[in-house]
Amino acid sequence: MSLSPAPFHAELSEGPAGSSAWWVKTDDGLRIRVAHFPAEQARGTVLLFPGRTEYVEKYGRTAVDLAARGYHVLSIDWRGQGLADRMLDEPMAGHVHVFQDYQQDVAAMLTCIDELELPQPLHLIGHSMGGCIGLHAVMDGLPVESCVFSGPMWGIRISDSLRPAAWALSWGGKQIGLGHHFAPGTKPKSYILSSEFEGNLLTRDQEMWDYMRRQVLKVPELQLGGPSLNWLHEALVETRDLARRASPNLPCLTFMGTNERIVDQARVISRMQHWPGGELVQVPGGEHELLMDDVTTRSGVTNQICAFFDQAGSAFAMRA
Repeated sequence: MSLSPAPFHAELSEGPAGSSAWWVKTDDGLRIRVAHFPAEQARGTVLLFPGRTEYVEKYGRTAVDLAARGYHVLSIDWRGQGLADRMLDEPMAGHVHVFQDYQQDVAAMLTCIDELELPQPLHLIGHSMGGCIGLHAVMDGLPVESCVFSGPMWGIRISDSLRPAAWALSWGGKQIGLGHHFAPGTKPKSYILSSEFEGNLLTRDQEMWDYMRRQVLKVPELQLGGPSLNWLHEALVETRDLARRASPNLPCLTFMGTNERIVDQARVISRMQHWPGGELVQVPGGEHELLMDDVTTRSGVTNQICAFFDQAGSAFAMRA
């Protein structure tokens, strides 16, 4: 077995009983962490792609909700964050050499499916940066029956007046060997520890804010600060290139809060308008993290997600 046990902070995650984490190696030799959240009487497995700065423990409560509806969850610490190998001497900088490298993490994650004997069919939930990585993956044939996105990073919210400067600074930083420096306006501090609940960009729910804050306070190694110039340039290139590609022939359900202030809403709306059979659900007043919102919102979103997965699973069963 190529998997080896990895640390997992079950008490902070509050996930399903029996949840565990594993180390797995990527083709380029990095060690990433994959977590399995089990379900009883399961009818499929959800590949959960987290966003930038995130880590597997953050989705423990989400996994409980999905497990109650019959779905195993497999999630991941992307390279450069969580407990996966960090990319720079400055561990608080979110960094990647090229965005395509995240697809090596996806490939390593997929090797865990058989080793952990997880049930088919597979489905995808991609949040924020995980939605960008996930969109690329499904375009390239990720073996899932359906995909769900939450606040997907199909574009970064930057004002029109500042967008040329973001391109120029991020590209220029790479060219002169400064790509490892933090992007302008960002810092080597966790957003949730350096911000107050009032006016935050993530959630309307104080209890969920405290849940996320508690995790990174108890395990500082999970913290991540702002992105590097290199990450910013690679993300701008990736989102531009993805916008030029057609949506795959795959059932898709996307959620976005009407008060989304992190990703580019226009890119999400445009993508879903041109996704054959795709549906965009805009949550009134919702912020960036709809799976970390109040109980009513979380329950409603989860019910829609699982009904969507059930429908795709029925189609899969008829073909099997």
